[in-house]
Amino acid sequence: MSSPDIPTRGPARPGPYALAGVFIAAAIIVPLIVPIYAAYDPTIGGLPFFYWYQLMWVPIDSILLLFAYLIMRREDRRRREAVREEKERIMREAGISGSATEAGEGE
Repeated sequence: MSSPDIPTRGPARPGPYALAGVFIAAAIIVPLIVPIYAAYDPTIGGLPFFYWYQLMWVPIDSILLLFAYLIMRREDRRRREAVREEKERIMREAGISGSATEAGEGE
């Protein structure tokens, strides 16, 4: 069990969180703006614009959410690595052998 005063993640940067938030907001908000697609024409294969526009957003939303996930995963790994490096530096300075991953704190 880890001590409450030993962090498990390094400091957060606001940029990746903001970018992921923009991707998620776009995936949710744009399909909800009905006046954009409240029309019959143009049709594709007899399917009115109202329907194919909504269906078009299914893969777009998936891609936007994938980008948000990848950004957050990369940021989380960066923050964990910052703590891991700090722990290893402290252990080297104290003359303790072993690494943080040997102590069972790996991914």
